[in-house]
Amino acid sequence: MGLNSVCVHAHFYQPPREDPLSGHIPDEQGAEPYRNWNERIHAECYLPNADLGNFGKVSFNIGPTLLNWMEEYDPHTYQAIITQEKLNFEQYGVGNGMAQAYNHIILPLANKRDKITQIQWGIADFQHRFGHMPLGMWLPETAVDMETLVDLADNQIKFTILAPWQVEAQEPISGDEPYWVALPGDRDPMIVFLYNRGLSTSVSFQNDATRNADQFVEQWVMPSFMSSSDGQDRLQLIASDGELYGHHKTYRDKFLAHMLNGALHRRQVEITYPGLWLRDHQPSKFIKLNEYTSWSCHHGIVRWMGECDCTPGASWKAPLRWGLEKLAEDVDEEYQRFMTSYTRLKWQLRNDYIHVFLGEISLNELLERYIKQSLTNGEKENISKLLAAQFERQRIFTSCGWFFDSFHRIEPQNNIAYAAQAVWLTEQVAGVDLKAKAIALLRKVQDQRTGLRGDTVFLERYQRMQTFAEDKNAYFNPSSSFSN
Repeated sequence: MGLNSVCVHAHFYQPPREDPLSGHIPDEQGAEPYRNWNERIHAECYLPNADLGNFGKVSFNIGPTLLNWMEEYDPHTYQAIITQEKLNFEQYGVGNGMAQAYNHIILPLANKRDKITQIQWGIADFQHRFGHMPLGMWLPETAVDMETLVDLADNQIKFTILAPWQVEAQEPISGDEPYWVALPGDRDPMIVFLYNRGLSTSVSFQNDATRNADQFVEQWVMPSFMSSSDGQDRLQLIASDGELYGHHKTYRDKFLAHMLNGALHRRQVEITYPGLWLRDHQPSKFIKLNEYTSWSCHHGIVRWMGECDCTPGASWKAPLRWGLEKLAEDVDEEYQRFMTSYTRLKWQLRNDYIHVFLGEISLNELLERYIKQSLTNGEKENISKLLAAQFERQRIFTSCGWFFDSFHRIEPQNNIAYAAQAVWLTEQVAGVDLKAKAIALLRKVQDQRTGLRGDTVFLERYQRMQTFAEDKNAYFNPSSSFSN
């Protein structure tokens, strides 16, 4: 009889709630008795799961922008999470943490250059925190296309996790093992783990299923192993938002701890994680990728580019996507034009800028690597502003801005704020007027319920950026000279 194993993957992430300029989270209504939702979710989920040791038992990814906040807000819990992952790496040679594309953008909607930046920033952030290279990367909303898998492979990522409907094969897919997806060229294939739809749905959406860990294992987990009697080792992977364990559902942090530390063992079921499983179990079958699909939109990836039945009445999404893409192109064009006289490797410079943001090297050290000529203070300041604009320009496409049905929410307005800041910073160096085009593009963005328009939000945020700079307030990005 083969070995039965369960892997629980927890995707931990929060929409960036920080003020786009100061980096501080304002008080948020409804989060009481805490000041904001990050603090409340932290108290209900991240802290108790760390205290229970769950981060050492599950497979997990945590959004880099969330870790930025947690590291400052609660260093003890932050360090506990890091330590639990590192212990696995030290014991087994492979950790249970996965990296994540840095700004949680929908990668199939990004151009190749942005895909590479997001992947490399995510890897760099993971290495900075956990001290080792990640084997796997979580794709935001599990949104995928072939180019994304190619870019993962080209950056030494070995596996990712997808929903079962995101792949297909000539033969029925059991889902109790990882699979190969062939990549173009002479690349090694990408390894894809598929989560168990029934188990994951029950954990996420059926409250009664997770009231008792022993019953869940007996009634849900064990039957999932009964369909095969070939004597092979089998893996069932449960994937959900990590915030489910304590925030979305109370006491589920304790449910998770009991399942991982007792209920599964009593039924001779091992707990594992993808990197550990792959040490002894390589894929044996190939499957085909269903491109432009995700785990959270029944219409592929339409949710983040237009209106679909997932968020009816969201006609503002398509013009917002179109407008921000055009603004991003303008920001990139000015960056490229200005930087051409300094380096041919301007986009690699952007990719390595994350190391400055993480505090690993200074901006001067980074510039010395890419620019051989001596720079004046004015030139350094200009390049600093353009790199800060590129950082803002990556934030523009944070997926949360399109997830919900209302433009009146803070998430899409923050995306426009990032765009306003990218435009303002670029204008200071390039001496061009990008604001007028931005206003014209975003005028077409309008909330059907409240009438709020995108150009109104942009202009308010642009003017705020101007005032912020004139008053010499501290900019959230410590790597930019604008923060001085």
